[in-house]
Amino acid sequence: MNVALIGSGNAFFMDEGAGLYAGKYLKENYDFAPAIDIVDGGTLGFRLMPLLQEYDYVLIANTSSRDAIDAGTIEVLDAQTLIDQAGLKKTANEVEIAEMLQICSMARHCADVTLVSIVPLDIVSVQVDLTPTLKSAWSRYIETILGELARRGIIASPKAGRVTLETIIDIFAHPSIEHGRGF
Repeated sequence: MNVALIGSGNAFFMDEGAGLYAGKYLKENYDFAPAIDIVDGGTLGFRLMPLLQEYDYVLIANTSSRDAIDAGTIEVLDAQTLIDQAGLKKTANEVEIAEMLQICSMARHCADVTLVSIVPLDIVSVQVDLTPTLKSAWSRYIETILGELARRGIIASPKAGRVTLETIIDIFAHPSIEHGRGF
């Protein structure tokens, strides 16, 4: 099975970068068997389409701005549930993911998609960081993603040495091709 984990979001708007940080965190801290591709989905928009058609299974780590749910809550949804879900999507990234899933569902092939979303507290502040609320939910967020992969038979093995969440956020705040600091 051809599998991708896509970290999605916008690191410039505080908690909205959580999915990006999750992708990088998993890439730096775990090996996966069988191997998976971990993709910096950023705010891919329409460029998400080829990924949804290329893979058999895609897990998207992102945020879900839902007013009725407390910040730090983690939701696991399949693509159809997200498409059917009523309510306003607050960020361009949320809208684009839903639109791409809807369009892809009409294509000849679309990956089986799971979204593991964390509800953000702050998606307005222009800052590369996470609020204390999301930082306190971080371990549960990562464990939920790893659990969803395990349900698909993908085993995560911790790498030697641990890259902290703070280091991951710093990499996004200060990227450098020269020093290998990026996704």
